Amino acid sequence: MSIDLNALAVFALVAEEKSFRAAADRLDVTRSAVSQTIRRLEETLGIALVQRTTRSVSLTEAGERLLGDVAPAIAELRVAMDAVGDLRARPRGQLRLAVSSIAEDFLSGPLLASFAAAYPEVQLDITVTDEEFDIVAEGYDAGVRLGEVIEQDMIAVPIAGDERQLAVCAPAYLQRFGAPSHPSELVAHRCIGWRPAPKAAPYRWEFAENGKEFSVAVMPEITTNDMALMIKLAVAGAGITFGMEESFRPWMERGELVPLLEQYCPRFAGFYLYYPSRRNLAPKLRALVDHMRRRDRGAATS
Repeated sequence: MSIDLNALAVFALVAEEKSFRAAADRLDVTRSAVSQTIRRLEETLGIALVQRTTRSVSLTEAGERLLGDVAPAIAELRVAMDAVGDLRARPRGQLRLAVSSIAEDFLSGPLLASFAAAYPEVQLDITVTDEEFDIVAEGYDAGVRLGEVIEQDMIAVPIAGDERQLAVCAPAYLQRFGAPSHPSELVAHRCIGWRPAPKAAPYRWEFAENGKEFSVAVMPEITTNDMALMIKLAVAGAGITFGMEESFRPWMERGELVPLLEQYCPRFAGFYLYYPSRRNLAPKLRALVDHMRRRDRGAATS
């Protein structure tokens, strides 16, 4: 027997109001619609639930028993619906994000700290990962990735401007080995590479020349999945490394790292916050999107 939860809710409301008309008014439907719903429920159960006269409505013995059994469950459902409505009304609850480890601007601290301060009822749960997976299937509300790897069916909100990847090394390395004049010469240099997992091949270093993109399969002397270690090794003079310009910026500004081959390093679409296209966006996620946009507007006017 299939269970018509809507019919049970209508039945409980008729029992509460002791009136078909009053129940219809609360549901904003016709009295006939309420009557038909009760009739279908009685036909499904094969027994009368409501006694109707021109002056009153009362429950049969079967109706009283059914009401006693379903009323607590219906009350719990109403509480649950009210709780969801409360979530709709204000940003609250856990907001799960999957963020690329090289999304420096997003992970730098101020953006997330200011959001947490502005929305104390939202609990941020941030997984920093470079694995590519379906954020919906894995239960995340949103992700942060480079625009070029985000699926077309996602809504994408820019976090910052265009980015570029650079090859960098320490001044001490240049003094010992000199600078490559073309990316193809990197295969003869000591390189520090990145790989996402132990069994994965090191990433190829991507460049462009005369509008055409190409990659170089360097042979790293050192390979790791930790960008922080790559930077430490490069600063120590261990070799040339390759990554997002923003990751290297503090060390370049202090002169501890110098950029190489800049003419072969074009800019491309940067990082985006992305999430599934939904008609009703959860307030907690909407709050984060709005918070980022307010920050960007403030930066543009300062």
